[in-house]
Amino acid sequence: MQALTNRVKQVERKPMSFFERMYLPAIFKGMIITFMHIFKKKPTINYPEVKRPFSPVFRGLHVLNRDEAGRENCTACGLCAVACPAEAITMEAAERKAGEENLYREEKYAAKYEINMLRCIFCGLCEEACPKDAIYLSETFAPADYQRKQFIYNKDELLIPHPIENPDAYTKALGNRVKPEVKS
Repeated sequence: MQALTNRVKQVERKPMSFFERMYLPAIFKGMIITFMHIFKKKPTINYPEVKRPFSPVFRGLHVLNRDEAGRENCTACGLCAVACPAEAITMEAAERKAGEENLYREEKYAAKYEINMLRCIFCGLCEEACPKDAIYLSETFAPADYQRKQFIYNKDELLIPHPIENPDAYTKALGNRVKPEVKS
């Protein structure tokens, strides 16, 4: 205890001068910094009018992909659901019936496909795990809403527009994404 008191006595501060007690140097420093910031570029972006550029690795909302003929790529293998660390993806598989060859590429398809965006951490592991390029993360922000159930997206909301029926919406949904090369 005695050592602590001796140490406090050694650290005694020197008294402030009259000029320092007026805090004028500190006030002038603050005024100079404020004045310098007036001429700097503002970091704020007026969002609806001006869109900020995205990073090439930006991960937004999920999209279920189709091929050029409009058939769904998803074969309900479940690798995306297994790879998801947040367990945000749920799916149910079904068998393709006769006459549905123009809807699905393979014999199996995802009858139910849901993503809970409140659980999703936008890591992109589902995109990497998919062997059929059926899911990818787009350049779209997740919208805001007031109800939790609005953040659970089903297959109809996730599916990209049909390329033949709506080609403009299809190319817009692809965004700047590099299209995979078709292997023959």
